[in-house]
Amino acid sequence: MPIAKQGPVLTGMDQTAKRKSSHVDLVLNEKIDYARSTGFEKYEFVHNAVPELDFAEIDTRIKFLSHDFSAPILVSSMTGGYERAGRINSAIAELCRERNIGMGVGSQRQALQNSDYLETFKVVRRVAKDIFVMSNIGAAQVADGSALKEVARIIEMVEADALAIHLNALQEFIQPEGDRNFRGVLKGISQLVRVAKVPVVVKETGAGIGAAAAKRLIEAGVSAIDVSGAGGTSWAAIETLRRDDRRIGEKFWNWGIPTSEALVQVNKLPTRKKIKLISSGGIRDGIDVAKSIALGADLCAGAQPFLKALDRDGTEGLLKEFDNWVEELKGVMFLTGSRNLSQLKKAKMVKVAD
Repeated sequence: MPIAKQGPVLTGMDQTAKRKSSHVDLVLNEKIDYARSTGFEKYEFVHNAVPELDFAEIDTRIKFLSHDFSAPILVSSMTGGYERAGRINSAIAELCRERNIGMGVGSQRQALQNSDYLETFKVVRRVAKDIFVMSNIGAAQVADGSALKEVARIIEMVEADALAIHLNALQEFIQPEGDRNFRGVLKGISQLVRVAKVPVVVKETGAGIGAAAAKRLIEAGVSAIDVSGAGGTSWAAIETLRRDDRRIGEKFWNWGIPTSEALVQVNKLPTRKKIKLISSGGIRDGIDVAKSIALGADLCAGAQPFLKALDRDGTEGLLKEFDNWVEELKGVMFLTGSRNLSQLKKAKMVKVAD
């Protein structure tokens, strides 16, 4: 049986653990993508017929927050906090160890409530001692101060190299048991930046971070912003499918800033150079990665394609999915004459008509 489908054990689970398990099931089994696109299809690279480049010399390596990656790819924060999540996180950690990239764990809120599934997070370091790992806590826990009280524990749990704060106002709004009080989030982020002993990364969860929000986050002192734009997995869709009354959720299913637009907006900010910029939200292949880099991203993150590859073909499928992304990225670099990622950032693209 595929690793991601080794049946969830719901008996005795707390409410948070049950919700996390249902989230993974919905991603794997239902249509939960945005009906609108990321906008990447509106951009095309200008083909270089004389690249003057040996494909074997192409270098996809990058340094991100003082860590070396073999490619500008991060397996985005996905899961943790219920039995099956341990197997998923273990497989992802193995991929990251084998290919020298980084990963994020899912929200650690459940692990702060009780220790029943603590091992589903800790397994990451047992499998891969040296990879880049981001811990993860939600904006609601930042707003109410609980994240500040537990920041050392959150980081220590996975021996994290960075702390991710996920902004999920849309998800919480639609979620049947969602927390709609986000008052104090910015103040909480500023406090965490000061006390956390690792860089703080702020990420959306699929609705996008535009220029105005990014400006305030940069002023708060964050080290990196993950725009996580619209066009990929819709968390409004996931929570809508968990509701009895779906009217409100269906109205907001496609809410958000497309990933390409969010990248362009944040990249134009005068303070852009103060942070690292991550592209996620509908990144589906190495060409999306390449377009993200050319639009200003330093790193790209994906979740759904890796989870589905793992579910479909196990750890070998997970490795193959990553290798395909890298080969596609290198293909774009070869065909634009870009020997490294710095040159790819300068590769010419044209915006095609809608």
